[in-house]
Amino acid sequence: MRAVHFGAGNIGRGFVGLLLAEAGYELVFADVADQLIEELQGADSYQVHEVGDELRTHEVRGFAAINSAKDPESLTAALASADVITTAVGVSILKFVAPAIAAGIAARSAGAPRVAVMACENAIGGTDILQAEIRSRYAGDDLDERAVFANTAVDRIVPAQDPGLDVTVENYYEWAIETGPFGDQRPEIPGVTWVPDLAPYIERKLFTVNTGHATTAYFGYAAGVRKISDALADPDTQAKVAAVLAETRSLLVAKYGFDQVELEAYADKIMRRFANPYLPDTVERVGRSPLRKLSRNDRFVGPASQLAERGLSSDALLAAMGAVLRFDYADDPEAVELQRLLVTEPAEVVVSSVTGLEIDHPLYPAVLDVVKSAQG
Repeated sequence: MRAVHFGAGNIGRGFVGLLLAEAGYELVFADVADQLIEELQGADSYQVHEVGDELRTHEVRGFAAINSAKDPESLTAALASADVITTAVGVSILKFVAPAIAAGIAARSAGAPRVAVMACENAIGGTDILQAEIRSRYAGDDLDERAVFANTAVDRIVPAQDPGLDVTVENYYEWAIETGPFGDQRPEIPGVTWVPDLAPYIERKLFTVNTGHATTAYFGYAAGVRKISDALADPDTQAKVAAVLAETRSLLVAKYGFDQVELEAYADKIMRRFANPYLPDTVERVGRSPLRKLSRNDRFVGPASQLAERGLSSDALLAAMGAVLRFDYADDPEAVELQRLLVTEPAEVVVSSVTGLEIDHPLYPAVLDVVKSAQG
């Protein structure tokens, strides 16, 4: 069995690649980072260190690495013989890897088993996005005979760390994959959670883990704290994060019928993960890309807009949005651009261009007030 994984960064090596390697796949990393690929090509192994309640170390061996920009022929050959193709590159990069995947699928032998294609990104419907990009570049009419596309939800905290192949990760993870596209022919990947409907799991993760993590970062930054774990040690910040998660929890219960007690336990576990002192994550790293995080369907406006549509409170989320607007970290281009917009554009333009909210949406007036307050 062979798996080709796009994105040889920390998530690729420390999460998706690790599980694929431990499942017995011949693992091939594809990336455009010259130095990283050269290091992987010259290494026999790397280690994944799990930290938290239990300390464990995994050694990954038997992998290969291809520079997808410089060696497209080798990449096409690897994709043509793959059983699984995964990505962890960021949803905005999927359009750049799609041509290579389309070429690899087209090169597969007639009658070969369908290859499983799964985008492991922090996005709702990431594989749908990748599939659309592949379809627009695939010349034949037999794509569905050659590939099966399944959405996934992934969850593992991988903090910023020093360069090198070894990776430090938390000892919790969840990789949920929808069963529908596969029928009875699922890939063998121990550790995966197979679910009939992925939407509840994606939004549970996005609106708890991603929303909570980012909320911790922005309130921690405002408080002058550097580490995520230290931010949660502050009672005021902890209370603000808990209030945000209480609101997103009310949405998940109303929308999907999740059990309230189970969701509370899930949120408590998430808070303990953020407070893990072994994960040296910073508020600046977690808070980066505030424009993306304030976009229409992401971790703040996404749940707040749905709460407003249901007549439910989103006051804590609105307060968190105010903290996002005050994230003026000079080394993050999106933070710099956000501050420029706040200074140069009317509040109405900021709300429209950043959040994508329509003027007649029930959340719009409250977000407009938050923007005006940040500008003031």
